[in-house]
Amino acid sequence: MSRFFRAPLLRSGLMAATFGLTAGFAAHAQTTTPKYSNEFLNIGVGGRALAMGNAQAAIVDGPTAAYWNPAGLVRQPRKFNAILMHSELFSGIVKNDYAAFAMPLDEKSAFAVSAIRLGVDDIADTRDLYQYGYIQYDKVRKFSVADYAFLLSYARKIGPEGLSLGGSGKVIYRNVGKFANAVGFGFDAGAQYAHNKWRLGLMVKDITSTFNAWSINADELRDVYAQTGNTIPGNTLELTLPRAILGIGRQVNIGKDFTVLGTADLDFTFDGKRNVVVVGNPVSIDPRVGLELGWAGIAYVRGGINNIQKIKTFDGGTKTRFQPNFGVGVATSGLTLDLALARIAANSDVSQTGSSKLSSLIVSLGYSFDGGGAGKP
Repeated sequence: MSRFFRAPLLRSGLMAATFGLTAGFAAHAQTTTPKYSNEFLNIGVGGRALAMGNAQAAIVDGPTAAYWNPAGLVRQPRKFNAILMHSELFSGIVKNDYAAFAMPLDEKSAFAVSAIRLGVDDIADTRDLYQYGYIQYDKVRKFSVADYAFLLSYARKIGPEGLSLGGSGKVIYRNVGKFANAVGFGFDAGAQYAHNKWRLGLMVKDITSTFNAWSINADELRDVYAQTGNTIPGNTLELTLPRAILGIGRQVNIGKDFTVLGTADLDFTFDGKRNVVVVGNPVSIDPRVGLELGWAGIAYVRGGINNIQKIKTFDGGTKTRFQPNFGVGVATSGLTLDLALARIAANSDVSQTGSSKLSSLIVSLGYSFDGGGAGKP
């Protein structure tokens, strides 16, 4: 009775904790180059960017450029620029937090520091709940599963006017309570080119391949794995392969006060077939588009589409699913507030699948000071 009671509860708790955050321990044991590695770094940051469907490689500026394309750091709205973001995914189960600070070093260069945390907290560890034939609630312990990334970024204007290059070094820490943790290192590089109203961008994530060195606490897992009949995975090295993002954007002025900014990104992955618009082996391409309407540099309305996929229906056919995003922003006196609403698992035929559309609200607050002109992180 003890085994039936304790093991399923623990397994369900661990599954909830690691959903969307980490690959399962079995995946680490099977391969060192999983297709989806460090996926928490592909969710995105900033209310403006997420409202525009994550299409940012060509147009991003300010502190969030350290994440989307560090080459954009050379275009700072003021001398000191900071941003904070908070969002909750999957009905508040997963907390996503982000902070960044950026500033120019001189007329041609700039740097930034950033931190990202994605985590599930207060997960019940019920291994000791049932002891000596009794349920003992005081034996329940809680733990967190969280992924962290710390970025140090630098950018510089070079060569022809409008061209800039940048890079971000990142340190990754991933923790699954007392059961496992990983430390990783990687590097991103990007370029931007601006000509008249046109903007071009290239971002290469994990350009040298990013590695996570996983350490498994076998002592904490031994009893559970013995009950399930599975083998405890050993320490391993997980690699994240490079991916390239090519972006284009253009801004059009309408009258004196209105602007329209359109942008599109193509995300190239090199690890084989994925469920994206262009499926290939080894290269697959995932497009995303975004639009921003602005008024007098004060108010903004934004929209975007990403995560375009083919899914199977219950009748054996297929249909296209995509994630729509919407947001608004205001900027005044160096202070910016951006809100985004992302529809996760959006489905055009909910009645057949019975699934619901989950919305995630993203809030980011930015502040720029000591100079002229307010930005929009």
